[in-house]
Amino acid sequence: MLLGNFLIGLREGLEAALVVSILIAYLVKTGNRRALLPVWTGIGAAVVLACGFGIALSAASSEMQFKTQELFGGVLSIIAVGLVTWMVFWMRKTARFMKAELEGRLEGALDVGPVALAAVAFLAVGREGLETALFLWTNISNSSGGSTQPIIGAFLGLAVAVALGYLLYRGGLKINLKRFFTWTGAALIVVAAGVFGYGFHDLQEAEVFPGLHAVALEPHAFFAKFGGAGDWMQTVFQGVLNVTPQITWLQLVMWAAYLVPVMVLFLRSPSPTKPAPAKATEPAPTS
Repeated sequence: MLLGNFLIGLREGLEAALVVSILIAYLVKTGNRRALLPVWTGIGAAVVLACGFGIALSAASSEMQFKTQELFGGVLSIIAVGLVTWMVFWMRKTARFMKAELEGRLEGALDVGPVALAAVAFLAVGREGLETALFLWTNISNSSGGSTQPIIGAFLGLAVAVALGYLLYRGGLKINLKRFFTWTGAALIVVAAGVFGYGFHDLQEAEVFPGLHAVALEPHAFFAKFGGAGDWMQTVFQGVLNVTPQITWLQLVMWAAYLVPVMVLFLRSPSPTKPAPAKATEPAPTS
């Protein structure tokens, strides 16, 4: 789970860091440093909201009975995968226009006042924060044995994202963002496929779907053949693909039903946008 959550923290954190760096750079460049305080206030409020959302999910889940907890976790896992999938495709499509869009919103907010500036920053960062909190929570709650590795992985990813965002802001680092978001998006789809399948496994444990004991694969039995090295291999396998020691047929089918079409659609080259043809100018009528 460490590697999977590191990837989530890095990908989502860098998106938020890019948003922050664009907002701050625009205000500094235009000589509106006085507006930095409300922008940072909005960013701070968004971070607090995301952390509070994760804590609220954990508190609500801990008070539930087993079947209710599995139902809650399964439904949220599927919702989280839906949000992350939308985000991956949205970022792939609109990353080129993010800077212009954010600067346009900020320019309009400057004319309104500090509350509007704080709102722009809050909404821009808050959406990323809530998506990240939900996806990380589902990933961490699906980990077994109360391991701290998923949490460590998430914080390491976020820390690296913050550092990269600062270096990008200072101009000391150049990243091909299109290539970065393509590769990390594809890897995140693999992680999301595991969460999607795990969500249906939770729903089987909640007795929403049958087939909990209809086992298709047993990775733990396969890796046990390798002795001590098998434990490490199984940990890496489960951490990257988010699979359980025993994979049910429903879990396997839903994993494949998500991964194959979503990955094909994501990796398919988008058709180039053709500029609208200019209208031919008709000659003025002669009298």
